[in-house]
Amino acid sequence: MEHAFTARILTILDQKFGKLSKDIFNASPLLQYLNIKSRSAGKGSKARGAFANHYALYVLVEDYINQGYHKTGDYSKYEGARFTELLKRQRELPFGAKLQNHALNSRLNDEFRKLFSSCPFIPIMRNIDTNRYWINENLLKVELAGKFYNIAEVIIAIIDAYVVVKKEAFEGFIETCEKLQHLEASRNDKVQTFVKELLQPNVDARVFEIVSFGILKQYYAEQNIYWGWTADVINEDSLKLYKTGRTNANDGGIDFVMRPLGRFFQVAETTNVRKYFLDIDKVQRFPITFVVKSTESIEHLFTKMQIQAKELYGVDSIVDKYMSCIEEIINIPILLQRFEEIAQAGKLSEVLDEIVTQSKVEFNYPRIEPEESEGDSNPEDSA
Repeated sequence: MEHAFTARILTILDQKFGKLSKDIFNASPLLQYLNIKSRSAGKGSKARGAFANHYALYVLVEDYINQGYHKTGDYSKYEGARFTELLKRQRELPFGAKLQNHALNSRLNDEFRKLFSSCPFIPIMRNIDTNRYWINENLLKVELAGKFYNIAEVIIAIIDAYVVVKKEAFEGFIETCEKLQHLEASRNDKVQTFVKELLQPNVDARVFEIVSFGILKQYYAEQNIYWGWTADVINEDSLKLYKTGRTNANDGGIDFVMRPLGRFFQVAETTNVRKYFLDIDKVQRFPITFVVKSTESIEHLFTKMQIQAKELYGVDSIVDKYMSCIEEIINIPILLQRFEEIAQAGKLSEVLDEIVTQSKVEFNYPRIEPEESEGDSNPEDSA
């Protein structure tokens, strides 16, 4: 697989190994894995940028180098790196402040094994009893014609280069948002075009969730509800949408919650009913509105899910119970329609403000104010 960042990887290899660079690249599953994982580097801020697996690999290779094993010594005798120190180091890296333990514990190995099923090695080795971790040295030593070449320093250089590209792209994204925030009302067409480009099926799931939230929060804020504890005392409230956790996080939570109606919203990239029904089960089959990153019609999405549900369960009463818990489906065309209504109401700046705020929180942007940050999760939680 070749993409825009592949040339950068080969350049880094060439600086270290010269004419052997391509042969080493072709002989190393780990380098090929990094090549696959860096596809988004040339696609700007709207492409998914993965850091968890990169950083799990990074901190273990860095520890390996810090101990001097890339030059000398018997790594098999090493007592291993402490989990707490590895996680702490991950969170010191750019975009890494909110990383959890999943990549270190299983996800990197699972993904690597899936992509390189014929490779007898996995990248991370772990002693559960002592909570010590090792990088698999077999993947750091590439054999060519009976001679071994250690690629540990190259691994660090490649990940560093990938992070620089992603950081520059994201900073450009934030800079564009901030410039658009100050445009005159007569230039709102540029704001609309920019936001609409973020509502596409191929954008980073986190960006899509952030933009969806910004639009829906403002859309519902223009709607009022009247309620009261008694018939003679009625309160007027605008609908308020709250973001409840990290974007695109496998944390078992619900993405948005609305007050005072108590509606739940879940953002989804897929129409796989297993995920939808799992979300419904999380809240004991309380109705959920799904915000789907798809341009397919609502009718088509609903029918597709219903067909999958019947194939999965085969019992109409069960299927009907689950399907009745889908309160509403909001797809990309509906988000665009609601965004148009917001634009006509002259509220584009509010949407942009929310996108900027949530983006800085999500990506741990360095200029973020401390009170905007979310608390860290328990590092000892299992994957």
